[in-house]
Amino acid sequence: MNTHEELTCFKAYDIRGKLGTQLNEDIAYRIGRAYGEYLQAKKVVVGSDVRLTSESLKMALAKGLQDAGVDVIDIGQVGTEEVYFATFYLGVDGGIEVTASHNPIDYNGMKLVRENAKPISGDTGLNEIRALAEKGRFINVVTRGKYQKIDIIKPYIDHLMSYIKRDNLNKKLKLVINSGNGVAGHVIDAIEQRFKLENIPIEFIKVHHEPNGHFPHGIPNPLLPECREDTRQAVINNNADMGIAFDGDFDRCFLFDEKGQFIEGYYIVGLLAESFLLKEHGAKIIHDPRLTWNTIEVVEKNGGIPIQSKTGHAFIKERMRTEDAIYGGEMSAHHYFRDFAYCDSGMIPWLLVTELLCVKKQPLSLLVNQRIKAYPVSGEINRVLTNPDQAIELVKQQFLSVPHTIDMTDGLSMDFADWRFNLRVSNTEPVVRLNVEARGNKQLMEEKLQQLLSLM
Repeated sequence: MNTHEELTCFKAYDIRGKLGTQLNEDIAYRIGRAYGEYLQAKKVVVGSDVRLTSESLKMALAKGLQDAGVDVIDIGQVGTEEVYFATFYLGVDGGIEVTASHNPIDYNGMKLVRENAKPISGDTGLNEIRALAEKGRFINVVTRGKYQKIDIIKPYIDHLMSYIKRDNLNKKLKLVINSGNGVAGHVIDAIEQRFKLENIPIEFIKVHHEPNGHFPHGIPNPLLPECREDTRQAVINNNADMGIAFDGDFDRCFLFDEKGQFIEGYYIVGLLAESFLLKEHGAKIIHDPRLTWNTIEVVEKNGGIPIQSKTGHAFIKERMRTEDAIYGGEMSAHHYFRDFAYCDSGMIPWLLVTELLCVKKQPLSLLVNQRIKAYPVSGEINRVLTNPDQAIELVKQQFLSVPHTIDMTDGLSMDFADWRFNLRVSNTEPVVRLNVEARGNKQLMEEKLQQLLSLM
């Protein structure tokens, strides 16, 4: 590869590209060299997901890091949050997970953090790393870094268990867990083992549990309706209390009630906010601007302080640190935790909801249905538009004459007496994303949704 050739795998928040052309072992090596040089790191954790190319890309990355004088700690085939955990738990200078999460099978990528698992994105170093990797002229290092493999599963499970009170898990529950051909299986096995040791009466029904980089059951992305059927069916067939499904690197988890109904991530934010506020009254909760009314009401009712942040993990994590918020949630099923170095985790949410099911002694459908009725939502609608900014301005002008409040934290949010919407250009794809919610009136929400779509 020529130096100064543009590396198109660098995105706003992470690295993602088509295998062979946009991302290969040579590029992975350069990224390792550039990362080590830019951060002047001494020790860095690496891990990889289940994709067929992840191990070889990780080894090329590790070689680049070592050639930059960095000691590499390889924690094996793990989810992104295990790299976050190892980075702050081991007190090292950074961490890199090789993953393309829920992207198509011919893609791979990387998620990068620095000390204390702080994200590295476009405005916090990713562009500088890209520039160094593109140049390909690296500083010669006298002492090459060492390489070692370690296992961090025990301290990681200890940490996960610290979010729940053992005595609260006293109800017999049956959970369907779909690891999506993914890398989550080993963590689920370890949690199951811990539950057995502590006589917690919770049974796991495992679906697509074994890691398989060929993705025989499709790309693990439960945000897509076609990827939900296996979990839904397993909940119904096994008469389970809840269904849990993960994406490819399990930094997001998706929940299904005991009837197999998929629950929008928005309502889970409210549930988790309530769970934390039961333990820490007056805590701050961060939410995104796309859907807000339910979260604000739940947080205030439970004595918390709701704070709005721009959408996207880098913004939410930064705001959480500034506010010292206990929890932050996005409707896209990313959940962030203060005690997890303000990072997102896909394991902590379902553990907390399981605890809530035991404490409230109610099925999950009852815990969420009244909130769904109180604030019906459209779900996120994506449209590819040739001139998105113009479309957003047109929508804005259409509604200016109706009494409203406007918020431009992230795209355009307009709140009216009994409904609201958020319209924003995606940070990662060439689409406009629309979310609509109403106060207790599903028909009104659907009418306004159609009106907005016809305007766009």
